[in-house]
Amino acid sequence: MKNKRAVIVMTLAILFGLAAVLLASNWLLRQPAASSGRIVVAATDINIGQRLNPEMLKLVDWPAHSVPKGAFDDPQKLGGRVLKTSIQSGEPLSESKLAPSGTLGGLSALITEGKRAITVRVNDVIGVAGFALPGNYVDIIVSTETEPPLQGEQPRQQSISKIVLERILVLAVAQEVNRDETKPKVVNAVTLEVTPEQAEQLDLARSVGTLSLALRNQVDPAAAATLGATKQNLLPPPPAPLRPVALPVQRPRTQAPRPAASPAPRNCVKVINGLHTSQECF
Repeated sequence: MKNKRAVIVMTLAILFGLAAVLLASNWLLRQPAASSGRIVVAATDINIGQRLNPEMLKLVDWPAHSVPKGAFDDPQKLGGRVLKTSIQSGEPLSESKLAPSGTLGGLSALITEGKRAITVRVNDVIGVAGFALPGNYVDIIVSTETEPPLQGEQPRQQSISKIVLERILVLAVAQEVNRDETKPKVVNAVTLEVTPEQAEQLDLARSVGTLSLALRNQVDPAAAATLGATKQNLLPPPPAPLRPVALPVQRPRTQAPRPAASPAPRNCVKVINGLHTSQECF
């Protein structure tokens, strides 16, 4: 009797399990299939300025609802295009990450339209100890002598240091254009992105004085309103020498002589003695 009851319970459990499996299968079959597409991603890490070829790219499945804007679906369309930013393996390719069609590889692909690239010779001090890396912004400081005065005035020159260009983008250090590095690099040349007018100013500045770079915060757009540093405003004027003050001479005070006291009035009497006369006073 007990064995029969156990068999019945086991049979019911198996039947309920099969029914649950069938219901779950039917529910899954009735669900709409998730739509997906295939887009082009990087098959390996690719540095900025490199020309693309199909071997660097691959197609992968990507959810249709999250396809990046400007993504590509054919690697052949990207042959010969140049990257203007570094990408990692598996990262989707989009039009915003590519230089215009027909751009040659190298540094020229990184220059913004309407701007120029100019190289400045630096050392470990001028180059901010190697921390001025591609993608950073710097200010340009020139240290020079002021122009001599006009004719007729007394000739006098003074040293001055002044910020002449602000928020200048560093395109490359030496021959490196990779912007993903954070380790400082001490190099002997820095390439900057400037406008044509700034290129003229920078070329003149390095011919008339010594250049220095000042690294600045990448998100700080504020201009530095400075008048420049000269010896007059760098060092406070020396205190004026103290002049000796002549103190008045203290002369000894002399007392005026007192007038002699007049003798007290006396009573006199004239005495006649025969032929002789005399005067007695008392």
